[in-house]
Amino acid sequence: MRYDPMNDMTDQARRPAVFFDRDGVLNEDIGYLFEKDKFSWVDGAREAVRAVNDLGYFAFVVTNQSGVARGLYDEAQIHELHNWMADELAQIGAHIDAFEYCPFHPEGIVERYRRGCHRRKPSPGMINDLLERFPVDVKRSFLVGDQPTDLKAASAAGLKGYLFSGPNLELFLKPLLQIA
Repeated sequence: MRYDPMNDMTDQARRPAVFFDRDGVLNEDIGYLFEKDKFSWVDGAREAVRAVNDLGYFAFVVTNQSGVARGLYDEAQIHELHNWMADELAQIGAHIDAFEYCPFHPEGIVERYRRGCHRRKPSPGMINDLLERFPVDVKRSFLVGDQPTDLKAASAAGLKGYLFSGPNLELFLKPLLQIA
């Protein structure tokens, strides 16, 4: 096989990533969360994101948001909450590189959002979209979720997946960052 310096440069420019599910991983899962006054960070969540940032990893959020399809809130409210989360993280020197969400559900009551979607976990669409937009080193990347559907999405996208069940995300994540 012939050496191609362009391929080598591309590989060197790739960075590992941590894909976080949102509800149940970064914040307490209270069901259909869209209001910042009901938002509660999981213990160690902000510090976990900062640890990912400090190591030079991408930090992504991939979250199903069927509350939109169910008529409980709209996409603008998801953006407002994600912007608020970004502001909260910035206060401790942390950031999320991209928030991805899927508002669709086949049993939704809002017709525009009532359908299946390749982005809805357990399908890997949100992850694959991020892999297309960012130079991610897939072999060193992984997803942290709290549901089997999260792990199925990770696997379908070629990523390792880890099931988080609490209580502290930073303590859970640090050993994973050492082996990635």
